[in-house]
Amino acid sequence: MRNSHLIILLVVLHSASALADELVTLPTREGITQSYLLATPASAAPLAAAILFPGGGGNINLRAEGGQLKFGPNNFLVRTRGEFARHGIAAAVVDAPSDQQSGMSDGFRSGSDHAKDIGVVLADVKKRFPGLPVYLAGTSRGTVSAAYVGRAMGTDVAGVILTSSVYLATGGRRGGGQPGLSGFNFADIKSPLLLAHHYDDGCNATPYIEAKRLAERYPLISVKGGKPAVSAPCEALSEHGFLGKEPETVEAIANWMLKKPFAKEIN
Repeated sequence: MRNSHLIILLVVLHSASALADELVTLPTREGITQSYLLATPASAAPLAAAILFPGGGGNINLRAEGGQLKFGPNNFLVRTRGEFARHGIAAAVVDAPSDQQSGMSDGFRSGSDHAKDIGVVLADVKKRFPGLPVYLAGTSRGTVSAAYVGRAMGTDVAGVILTSSVYLATGGRRGGGQPGLSGFNFADIKSPLLLAHHYDDGCNATPYIEAKRLAERYPLISVKGGKPAVSAPCEALSEHGFLGKEPETVEAIANWMLKKPFAKEIN
């Protein structure tokens, strides 16, 4: 594994939003590559960095076509990367690795191969931003990645953020079942942990009450309101994806990352 051999395919500067997007592809395991979309403030040095794990299968189909970056844009952590950058957070949105382009299962997200891939990403981000704290953040099924990789990384990461967490298992026992975080011991994460959840999250695997139970031990950002859903309850354009409350939610998360006072209730 030669981590120094990275491929930077394309850098796009969005002048209107003062955001620079960059596609980075890294070799990880034998014959496998891991790509990520790096969003950085275009006019100021970042104060921290975050590796972001989208939900679903995590396959945002990140690629360069005709001199432009292409990817699935709707996931909460994809569409808010500019908000993170606006608050001084360099955001590295990871795609599924090259051997998981049909989508990552919870089994893969919780396993050693995924941790190896993200370990290479973490090393690359730390090399780009020496001395800055690097966080892991996941949303929906991306919280499986953030939690298990966070456990594997220990104090090599500055903290872990879990938004709209998949607390309950889904699917049947005979194939297709996804355990989510149903058997996960959150105390195994050795770096600081932050939770964020919408009161009215209607996804059956991500009930707010489970986040509220954990709030006895960990800080929780609780979100109300927003725009009417335009997707199914477990999809990103609903309360599950903080639709209409993205700026306030990201601001609270960023403030926590930067050790600033942060809103625990967003109405």
